[in-house]
Amino acid sequence: MISIPALTSFCQQALAKVNVSPKDAQTTAEALVTTDAMGVFTHGTKLLGGYLHRLKGGGYRCQGQPRIEREGPGWAVIDGDSALGQVGSVFAMQTAIAKAKQVGIAYVGLRNTGHIGAAGYYSAMAARAGLISMVTGNDMPSVAAPGSRGAVLGSNPIAYGVPVGNGDPILLDMATAAVAGGKVYAAHQRGEPIPPTWLIGPDGHPTTDGSLYPHNASLAPMAGHKGYGFGLWCEVLAGVLPGGRITWEVGSWIFDEPSKPSWHNASFVAIDVATIASPEQFAERMRKLIDEIHSAPTAEGVERVLLPGEREWALHRRAQTEGINLPADVLAKLKAVADEYGVTLESSGA
Repeated sequence: MISIPALTSFCQQALAKVNVSPKDAQTTAEALVTTDAMGVFTHGTKLLGGYLHRLKGGGYRCQGQPRIEREGPGWAVIDGDSALGQVGSVFAMQTAIAKAKQVGIAYVGLRNTGHIGAAGYYSAMAARAGLISMVTGNDMPSVAAPGSRGAVLGSNPIAYGVPVGNGDPILLDMATAAVAGGKVYAAHQRGEPIPPTWLIGPDGHPTTDGSLYPHNASLAPMAGHKGYGFGLWCEVLAGVLPGGRITWEVGSWIFDEPSKPSWHNASFVAIDVATIASPEQFAERMRKLIDEIHSAPTAEGVERVLLPGEREWALHRRAQTEGINLPADVLAKLKAVADEYGVTLESSGA
C-alpha cells in the first residue's frame, strides 16, 4: 500500500526533476493520484514516466502556459501551449465553470495540449462546484469504424458529472472504444487473454492477439455504430470546433519522438445548476431519482443497482484511510521513474 500523500509527493518530485513548476506539478500529481485512488489504474500514475519522457525531450513544454485565444460570455478557445494535459484541462474547466456561473452554460475548447489523462477528473471538478459537466477529448486514430479494416478515430473519451447535494457526484468516464487502449497494453503485459470484443485485426475481423495492437490491430468501437457515433461527436467538440488537430494530425505521446508535441485537444461544457434551477429543488429531484434507481429490483446476488461513479468513489474513500494498492504493472513503471530520476517511492499505509 502507498498513501495518497506519499504518491502525490513522489509525482511532484519527479516532475520537478524536469523543471515543471511546483504549481503545475501539484495539479498534475493530484489528477494522476486521484485517478489511481478511484481504481482507474490505466490513467493514473502509470502515465507519469511517459509524460516525463516527453517533457525531457521537449515535446511537452515544462513551462508551457495555457492561454485564452478567443472568448465570449459563454465560450472560450484555449491554446494549451503543449503543456501537460492536466495543466491545460484544469485551466480549461476552471474557465468553463467561471463563465457558466455568469451566463448559465459555457463551452471551452482546448487545443494543442498534452494527453489529458482521465476526462472524468475534470467533470468531477465541475460537479463538486455545483455544475453539470461534459468533457470530450480526441486522440490519434486507434479505433475502427463499423466495416473498416483499420483505425478511423481515436479512443476519444467522453465524461460527464452531475452534482448530488452533499453526496458524491454521479460520474461517468468512458472511452468510445470497446475498451481503453491502456487496458489492452496492461492485459497483454500481464499475460492475460484479450476478449474477442476488444480488437479488430488487419482483416477487419475480431482478434484476441493483444501483441497486434496498436500497429497491426485497432480497437473495436464501443457498441458498434453507437460508439462510433459518440467518438465522432467527441472529435467534433474537441478538435474540429476549437480549430485543433484531428484524427491522424494528432500525434502519439507514447510512440513519437519525445521532441514532438502530441497536439491533443479537448472540450469542456459546464452548466450551472443555480443559474437554471433552484439548487435545493434540483438536489431534491436528484435524490428522488437516485433513490428510485437504488430501489430497483435486482438479480440474485446483486445488492442494489449502482450509479455511475459509485464504485470509484467508494474506492477513493477507502484509499484515503488505507492507501492505494497499486497493481504490479503500475509499480514497475513507478520504479523505473524512481531509478531514472532519483526519487524515492515510499510504500506504506495511509
